[in-house]
Amino acid sequence: MPISKNITAAIQNSSVIRKMFEEGIRRVKLYGEENVFDLSIGNPVFEPPPEVKQALLTIAQSDEKGTHRYMPNPGYTTSRDFICRLYQKETGLSLATEDVVFTTGAAGALNVIFKTLLDPGNEVIVLMPYFSEYDFYFSNHGGTAKRVDTNVHFHFDFDNLEKALAPGVKAVLINTPNNPTGVVYNKEELDQLGKLLSRKSKEFGYPITLVSDEPYKNLSYGVDTPSIFNSYDNSIIITSYSKDLAIPGERIGYIAISPNHEDRTQIQNGAVVSLRILGFINAPAIWQRVIPLVGNAKVDLKPYRENRDLLYDHLTKCGFECTKAEGGFYLFPKSPIEDDREFIKSAQELNLLMVPGSAFRRPGYFRLAFCFETDFIHRSLPLFTKLAEQYGIA
Repeated sequence: MPISKNITAAIQNSSVIRKMFEEGIRRVKLYGEENVFDLSIGNPVFEPPPEVKQALLTIAQSDEKGTHRYMPNPGYTTSRDFICRLYQKETGLSLATEDVVFTTGAAGALNVIFKTLLDPGNEVIVLMPYFSEYDFYFSNHGGTAKRVDTNVHFHFDFDNLEKALAPGVKAVLINTPNNPTGVVYNKEELDQLGKLLSRKSKEFGYPITLVSDEPYKNLSYGVDTPSIFNSYDNSIIITSYSKDLAIPGERIGYIAISPNHEDRTQIQNGAVVSLRILGFINAPAIWQRVIPLVGNAKVDLKPYRENRDLLYDHLTKCGFECTKAEGGFYLFPKSPIEDDREFIKSAQELNLLMVPGSAFRRPGYFRLAFCFETDFIHRSLPLFTKLAEQYGIA
């Protein structure tokens, strides 16, 4: 066999989301762009805020020498210190420069941190539904996913979680605001999670690391997005600027380690070595320089909120059951039939593309992205009405 068995299996089980994206391209060629409504992939159509373009121009026109040279593996000190100041303001905690490591996006950061943390056979608890490529990030480094179901509203089920916490669990991975549900974990439940992990860490004799994947943190709608650093000491934040600056193609993100983590220094050193081993060095120089110049700029949330409300209101009016997203740019309604993949096929016949919930380890649901022009969302609504009528729920 010319390629590895692992990659052969991965090809066979490759991302449903990407397949749907490719199906959308195929259907556009057949039926015309105006007749195809691809809500399958979270690829924002909105442009970055003007501060991003201005920062790029400033850097491009600068006469400073060495702008494009190698930097320290974890990133430019000035850029990392900028991140430290953000966390000082948000959490009151003093992160050192060494607590921040710039990475090639959040996916790169997750691979770096699991390379650092995991030994073969270690388990990572992950809450369903979740972005299924997490499974690859664990297995890349010898770990396995230990899947734990959430409650009917997609928040923590602490009984399930406590039962799953056993020796061999090295980390817990959460994603807030959540992809695919839009759920935001509040301070009370994060505090409860922190107490549970502290108790289990003491019981097992080693720190269970809580990893929070937060690329949607700055896309929330009237709710707080509290920091896990204030709820649990042995925690690490993973994030990127793909969503809040609308630059997913630039792949710029970072790792932030809690200054109170028991293994803080080891993780700092391990992450830098893991960067080199994985070949992810370095995060792009220009984008590391852009971030401090951009400051607190964010995308305009108004169209996202408008799209969320428009789509949610129409879906529920049609009879679909759906939790209203508190953050991010996805909705995760319940399928009117148990077989979510069959439901998705029916939607495709209307040139309406969505992702089955089984792709997120939660069968019986489907995911919709709403990071598109509002007119596009408006024009898609009659198709949801047809679907509802087809399944007798309207």
